[in-house]
Order: sequence, then structure tokens, then C-alpha cells
Amino acid sequence: MTATDATVIRILLADDHALVRRGVRLILDREPDLQVVAEAGDGAEAIALARSHEVDLAVLDIAMPRMTGLQAARELIALQPDLRVLMLTMHDNEQYFFQALKAGASGYVLKSVADRDLIAACRAAMRDEPFLYPGAITALIRNYLDRVRQGEEPPEQVLTRREEEVLKLVAEGHSSKEIAEMLFISIKTVHRHRANLLHKLGLRDRLELTRYAIRAGLVEP
Repeated sequence: MTATDATVIRILLADDHALVRRGVRLILDREPDLQVVAEAGDGAEAIALARSHEVDLAVLDIAMPRMTGLQAARELIALQPDLRVLMLTMHDNEQYFFQALKAGASGYVLKSVADRDLIAACRAAMRDEPFLYPGAITALIRNYLDRVRQGEEPPEQVLTRREEEVLKLVAEGHSSKEIAEMLFISIKTVHRHRANLLHKLGLRDRLELTRYAIRAGLVEP
């Protein structure tokens, strides 16, 4: 299989330790669908290489001189929105993990288990699926529970129970007359609820209301 084969994932690898790069490259290059096409010693070099090489995926160490992997991730994604990015780190650190997500990374892989997780993370990233190690999943759940305890409500809760009922029926394709009959309210009240929904959610029409209802889990896609 060659680098020109459409099934090969072309990888840019960035780490300031040559020994680490060599080890990671060995893990990646032994897979027939993965090929390291460029290596960088820091974030700035990674960006320069991304401009001169055809790359599908960047695997970046978080802690690098001149420009960190997090800074480089933001720059690379701005430069090539279709580029997938994985963060590689020795730190099982929640703050780094959340910064990586904010930077647009598809996954967060610990160097200590790179031989176990990195290949799966690369393939997941190219499928547009996030890759999270078990500690990261725990951190996400803990963060969500903390926000709930602090009163930061999920966006779905900006709606009243009645507005949620109307939204669900609108998304299911019912007319205003049908909704009025089902909820034992006037058509005028249905129209007012629809107007409130559009205004609250910043949406324009039934189609956008339906998409929102799907995302909120009120109706199945």
C-alpha cells in the first residue's frame, strides 16, 4: 500500500522528544492504513509542515516549546477545517483535557498507553468520532454533574413544560388545529407558544424547530 492510496491516513506527528516520535511512529507505521508523512519538533514547525504536506490527521504532543500542541491545534484547524487532531500527552490532567476539546481536538491519548489506544484513536478521529480514555469520560461526567449542582441548566430547560409539549407536536408534523385539540387549548394559544419557541430558541421556522426537537431528544430522527 502506498501513500497515494486513498485509504491511507496521512499523519503529521509533532513531539519535541525525538525518542518519543520514533516510538509513536513505529506504532503508527506498522498499520497498513496509517502513514506518518511529516514529523515536527514543536507546534510552529507542525503548522509549517501542514502547509507543505497533504495531511489528514495531526497527532500533537500537548507540551512543546515555542508553540504548544493546544496552540498548534487551534491554528491547524483554522488553516484546514477538515484536518483531524489528536492530542498526545503524558498528563492525565482534566484541565488539559478540556482545553484540548475547546481547541477542537477529536481525541486525547495518554502516552503511557499509546501502544494500546493510539491506533483506535486515529481511526475514530477519521470517522468523526471522539476518542476518550476512561479517565476523560469520568472527568466529563463529573464536570456535567458539577454544572447541574451549580444551577447551570441544560439548554432544553429554558422551555416551559407546555412549550416543550407544543414543540414535540410541531416536530411530529401536527397542524396548529390538531395541537390545539390535543392539548385542549385555543389555536391562538398554540400560535403564541410557537412564536415564543422561535424567539427563545433563536429559530426561524418549523424545520429548525424540528431539528432542535431531535437534538433535545423530544422526537426520534
